[in-house]
Amino acid sequence: MRHRKKINHLSRTADHRRAMLANMAISLIMHKRITTTLAKAKALKKYAEPLITRSKEDTTNSRRVVFSYLQNKEAVTELFKVVGPKVGDRPGGYTRIIKLGFRKGDAAPIAFIELVDFDENMAKTPKAAKRTRRGRGKKAEAAPEAAVEAPVAEEAPAVQEAPAEEAPAEEPKAE
Repeated sequence: MRHRKKINHLSRTADHRRAMLANMAISLIMHKRITTTLAKAKALKKYAEPLITRSKEDTTNSRRVVFSYLQNKEAVTELFKVVGPKVGDRPGGYTRIIKLGFRKGDAAPIAFIELVDFDENMAKTPKAAKRTRRGRGKKAEAAPEAAVEAPVAEEAPAVQEAPAEEAPAEEPKAE
């Protein structure tokens, strides 16, 4: 039984898996997006996200801890100079996995994993308002109508003042 054994060994020895994940993390940091199998992408997400969290705080100890995992000075510099400041306000979820289909040779599921804040294509697309069956869109339509009614209400008291001026003119006629 595999109860409470969460790590995906990826059919590799521990040293091979550690080296492979380190190389993939370096590539992800340097290129901001890589294409791999879905299982490796999920394993890489668990490996890379704590390193990105560590890069938010640029201290000597943080750099040494990250370097012990990556063993690449250029990747550590890129992580702390470029990636860390850009994700500083994000509370987590620094990577995104998007499934691409299946590989032709062995039908393995393929996906790409990317750093969320560095995807220009997703950032340029405007987000559409979500609509539900219960009519979330109707509330949005009702709000502009209320704004239109407010100026009309301001004009109504001005109309009421005009008949008040005519009333004194009628009183002298009665005498």
